[in-house]
Amino acid sequence: MTLPRRSQTITAGPDRAAARAMLRAAGMGDADFDKPLVAIANTWTEIGPCNMHLRQQAEWLKESLRAAGAVPLEFNTIVVSDGISMGTEGMRHSLVSREAICDSIELVVNGHQFDAVIAISGCDKTVAGTIQALARLDLPSVMIYGGSIHPGRLGERALTIQDVFEAVGTYNSGKMDAEQLRAIECAACPGAGACGGQFTANTMSTIGALLGISPMSNSLPATAAERREAMHEVGPMLMRMIESGRTARQIITRQSLENAVRAVMLTGGSTNAVLHVMAIAAEANIEFSIDDIDRLSREVPVLADLKPTGRFTAVDMDAAGGMRLIAKRLRALDRLHDCPTVSGLSMFEEAERCRETPGQAVIRSPEQAFSPQGHLAILRGSLAPEGCVLKLPKQPIKHFRGPAQVFDGEEACFAAVKAGLIRAGSVVVIRYEGPAGGPGMREMLGVTAAIIGAGLGDQVVLVTDGRFSGATHGMMIGHVSPEAARGGPIGLIQDGDLIEIDVDQRQLNVLTDVSPRAAAWQPPAPKYRSGVLAKYAALVSSASLGAITTPRG
Repeated sequence: MTLPRRSQTITAGPDRAAARAMLRAAGMGDADFDKPLVAIANTWTEIGPCNMHLRQQAEWLKESLRAAGAVPLEFNTIVVSDGISMGTEGMRHSLVSREAICDSIELVVNGHQFDAVIAISGCDKTVAGTIQALARLDLPSVMIYGGSIHPGRLGERALTIQDVFEAVGTYNSGKMDAEQLRAIECAACPGAGACGGQFTANTMSTIGALLGISPMSNSLPATAAERREAMHEVGPMLMRMIESGRTARQIITRQSLENAVRAVMLTGGSTNAVLHVMAIAAEANIEFSIDDIDRLSREVPVLADLKPTGRFTAVDMDAAGGMRLIAKRLRALDRLHDCPTVSGLSMFEEAERCRETPGQAVIRSPEQAFSPQGHLAILRGSLAPEGCVLKLPKQPIKHFRGPAQVFDGEEACFAAVKAGLIRAGSVVVIRYEGPAGGPGMREMLGVTAAIIGAGLGDQVVLVTDGRFSGATHGMMIGHVSPEAARGGPIGLIQDGDLIEIDVDQRQLNVLTDVSPRAAAWQPPAPKYRSGVLAKYAALVSSASLGAITTPRG
């Protein structure tokens, strides 16, 4: 090696005999101590389909690394499944797990002075947490996404997990019987892979590829036969990075972040992208704000016809041309920076290698855009002084005004939906679900799906200091900052207060004067006084800064 390797502080010289003795017990020999040590940070778990296949992909990566002249050593980190924990106390742990994943990778990699890292991810917080860790460590690095699940089939209907959540809402409204619900439940998830729409996992996979920190093979389905060959390409890829000294922060730059955010807008990606992009930027020590995200959203049309708002799944997107097709479209729009990537090719070169399937309808041409601007917007105003994230449907409502229906917590709102108490024309406010107040900022897919299932999706606006996801109609406003538990104005709202949303002016305001209530407001008692959630609530930043737990810089 032409460059010094930091693993030599562990393996070289007489003083390191004890360390070598332990590594010999783990299978290393004399020749291995002269090779780069590469950490494979896996997020494998048996709990759910998103990550259950990653042990095999790690084995393929290790074959590739050994052939390329490196010593791979695998370790595992944690996973909390959103789809399984959704709508329960368990969901409070999901966003928290992102920080634990990032921290645990840092601890193992720095604790053993690895020379480079490959992180393997599946469900959404594992994708975000692994990229954060690579940005923090700033070593030669690659993030591998394990791939999307194939859609389930019920007759001619293609299903994703979103259909199950919406079916629950339809069942609770009396419009579906138990047998129909069970049929959807049993068919929706046919095997391994992350949730199949452009939900958070596939949105974050898109971010990884357009950041350049992941190879374009990210879009391959989880069980695709081509995955083994794709994993075998990673060893030489990483060795070139080690030999050249190219590290994660030379790839994750302000320009590559702009590429990634534009890709989110073009594909109609998850609102959670805002939280995770802000967290990645912080770990990479890049000045980036939610206002940058709003600016970039205004620059890019929505071209993807992907679930949850469209017809197709991530498997269809791969067949259409995959990640390179997204890069190709951005370049055609003159909205792609020519940044470096882990493959060794520039982003322009990757776009040029796109093989678009003739006649594909998944990613439209700019002339056929669903919307001339992105589907995410950052609003400010008297109800969100630090900002919030708005997700617009494909047929956006530019202006809405309605009385508030206020619920302290997800469960109270879900019960009201089941009881038929949500009124058309109202602004449904769910609070005390933020990063600190939740704690953990639960993603309330169960509530949004129930409202859609009840036929109210395009008749109400949803507002929260937590997170919403998956709605296919109407407007969702999440990440309202400051959150209620930290004295935000959303904590002062009462039933019947008039709330106004102006999309063009990027405003979210309460028209009722709530200031006289401020003197009587008291912060709620902490839900947790010990353990990881108590620690998270004490440390976590505002959602507008990414809900991170580490100081910037």
